[in-house]
Amino acid sequence: MVLHTYPSPPFTLHTFARVDSTNDNAKTLAQKGAPHGTVVWAAEQTAGRGRFTRAWASPPGNLYMSVVLRPEVAPPRTAELGFIAALAVAETVETFLPPSTTAQLKWPNDVLVNGAKISGILLEGQFSGQGIAWIVAGIGVNIVSMPDSPAYPTTSLAASGAAAVTVEAVLHVLLTRLGAWLDSWRGAGFEPVRAAWMRRAARLGDPISVRIGTAPLTGRFGGIDHDGALLLETTEGTRRITAGEVAFGPA
Repeated sequence: MVLHTYPSPPFTLHTFARVDSTNDNAKTLAQKGAPHGTVVWAAEQTAGRGRFTRAWASPPGNLYMSVVLRPEVAPPRTAELGFIAALAVAETVETFLPPSTTAQLKWPNDVLVNGAKISGILLEGQFSGQGIAWIVAGIGVNIVSMPDSPAYPTTSLAASGAAAVTVEAVLHVLLTRLGAWLDSWRGAGFEPVRAAWMRRAARLGDPISVRIGTAPLTGRFGGIDHDGALLLETTEGTRRITAGEVAFGPA
């Protein structure tokens, strides 16, 4: 059911009480020709997932949404959308957090509050020739609860000091900020996105490990380069990493 249309760009919102996965629903709509800005929002997911096909706990009370994007850029620039989504989420959660609390970003698109993960972002897409047919950006924000994770700390808006917040309020701010960053990216390219992401980069210059397959690489976090690749400063020089999983501190 279409509930509302947001400006810049027009976001057409489809809402559901429960779905298996908002990403899967949005992908189906995209394959059927859904326009740029089509949003699937569900109160609950029964088969939500994150990066590396990990299950994403999706009880009622948190935000689960996916948006269809049809950017007119080359396929290698797809990853830039993850940084855009992360910035939009960071600005959104700060809207509801106490003034002294800030959101930081962990490569490639984790949003952290007080060092704990508050959001999940998953990009999936389909290419057509030399271009992008569509990208679906799935975004989850922990509002009243968070999943237990042995791999990393998690948090929610409620646990981070936010007053009573509705899912609708978070969705409205998120779409507004996402629209603004998409407009900026379309007009000025990735550099303003990269600069804003770097201002929020967590643990810049600190030791990190990056797991690529089963082999961890260690070094210091040197930021991201012009296309979003992670810069890992090692004793043998700086390495560009385009895919992997980051952990703070040495492996």
